Amino acid sequence: MYTQREARLTLGQRVHAAWLWSRRRGTIAGSAAAAVHGTKWIDVDTPVELVHTNPRPPDGIVTRRCLLFDDEVTTIDGRPVTTPERTAFDIGRRGSIMSTVPRLDALVNATGIKLDDIARLAARHPGARGLRLLETVLELVDGGAQSPKESQVRLWLIEAGFPVPHTQIPVCDSDGVPFAFLDMGWPEWLLAVEYEGEHHRERFRYTGDIHRLEKVQQQWSVVRLTADDTQVSAIHRVHRAVSALGVNCPCRL
Repeated sequence: MYTQREARLTLGQRVHAAWLWSRRRGTIAGSAAAAVHGTKWIDVDTPVELVHTNPRPPDGIVTRRCLLFDDEVTTIDGRPVTTPERTAFDIGRRGSIMSTVPRLDALVNATGIKLDDIARLAARHPGARGLRLLETVLELVDGGAQSPKESQVRLWLIEAGFPVPHTQIPVCDSDGVPFAFLDMGWPEWLLAVEYEGEHHRERFRYTGDIHRLEKVQQQWSVVRLTADDTQVSAIHRVHRAVSALGVNCPCRL
């Protein structure tokens, strides 16, 4: 695969080029496999992971030697790719909780895989590195997150001591028909936390999100966070909203 030196390759093109470099012998894995499975929010410059025997890959490619069972590999566009469950197993064992949970949130959101299936796959690899991290991460993953920032906000809330928030909470009209889905929150308190990111700006343009929010606020209290909110400010704002509702919820400010 040849390109002009100044050309800016897409992640898909880089993945295919890496596979060709392996002489079509490597198995696409990690974040590259997640991208092939349709996962969003993956940086175009992320290293392409391959399960391959060559220990000296060029820049931009990472090779790993590891045990892959036959049913942990699928074929997409003629190329071997780790299954979504195996991809989650690999991603979930590396990095930090704050970086890994959003990546698995996005993978689960894109593929609909079940956390129990990931755990069952992990049980087949008792000697693998990072299993303790994976176990912790799987307790925190929620495919309802619509962006990495939503995942981050949810983790902030959990770390601060709030109950684990529900995600994509339906709000229904008088006929019981959902007219809105809240990013996250606590139905028992009728308190929602909305992150006003790019996907919200798209909804403003196309579906009148402002009017939707007005209807929601007739039933719910809503804390609206933006990119300007830090972890500290977000936690303080949610805590104030909880206190205003008269709820006794100890949290670490």
